[in-house]
Amino acid sequence: MIATEQNAPRLRPGADHVESWFIRANDPRSPRAVWIKATVLTGKDGTALAQAWCSVFDGDRTRAWCTDIPLGTARFEENALGQAITAGPLRMQLTGRGGDSQGTLADDTSTITWDLEFTRVPVLGAPLSMLPSDRLLDTGFPKNKLVTPFPVATVTGYLDWDGERWDLHGWHGMQGHNWGTEHSPEYAWGHSIFTETGTDAPFAVMEGASGRTRLGGKVSPLLSMLVIRRGDQEYRFDRIADLWRQRPHLDFPRWTLRMRGRDGTAEVRMHADPAQMVCLAYRNPARATSYCLNSKTAAVSVHVAPVNGNAFELRSPHGGALEFLAPQPVPAVQPIV
Repeated sequence: MIATEQNAPRLRPGADHVESWFIRANDPRSPRAVWIKATVLTGKDGTALAQAWCSVFDGDRTRAWCTDIPLGTARFEENALGQAITAGPLRMQLTGRGGDSQGTLADDTSTITWDLEFTRVPVLGAPLSMLPSDRLLDTGFPKNKLVTPFPVATVTGYLDWDGERWDLHGWHGMQGHNWGTEHSPEYAWGHSIFTETGTDAPFAVMEGASGRTRLGGKVSPLLSMLVIRRGDQEYRFDRIADLWRQRPHLDFPRWTLRMRGRDGTAEVRMHADPAQMVCLAYRNPARATSYCLNSKTAAVSVHVAPVNGNAFELRSPHGGALEFLAPQPVPAVQPIV
């Protein structure tokens, strides 16, 4: 599936539905990152709104903004280039090769403004789905779907945080898209780009998740997926219902995952500092609000033992995106937005 197809809106007016498009960019040389997201939320009860989000991370200094927009004034539509998204002050254009975003968000004490572009990195940046088949994207399992049209991208542009200008040239990024009838009851999701020492050139990427879904009114055990790309090799661990071959462990602020599959074995370890995270209130169409404990500067280590070939390690001290979804906030993570 190509990037423009992966980013196509799945809006379902009048039904329970939540959908987001998001962009992340990281400084490869320091624990700085920005995360931008546009969300649409509809419900059988008549709920119809869009949201514009932005979070910034700079060591122990973090900040997050969100604003609600009437859905009737937002735009999620296809144009000649791809998908054009306007959610109040936030704009995204997502094409087959990359995209761009501009926006300004403010609260009573702080303002963020950004204007950035991203371009796919060849091979590593090809569209990615952790699901074993694209056919599952049009089924009821799992309840929430995730695809990554741009898992590795180069970034240019700037961000202005209360007058402090960040030059984003040379940063690395990704763009993702998710949708479903509700947020998962619980999950950990991780993504990391690994770069060469000295050149900062991306040479590998990892994306994985462990989460629960609702099946017949009950909540499933933790189901996991993992994909690792290194150069032109891809290692997939996507038998999400094969519980014998996966060992997920969610212990906030740590997530570990061990998996076995046809490509070998892999172990992922990620952890974040709660002082370097933000807590985001995620509304559900027909259920209680969940809370996303969100880091974009997590530490990551990956060990892969392929069936064919030598084992290898991947490490990043602050390049990981790590999110936990929980039913309640965690006091150690501030601010709550």
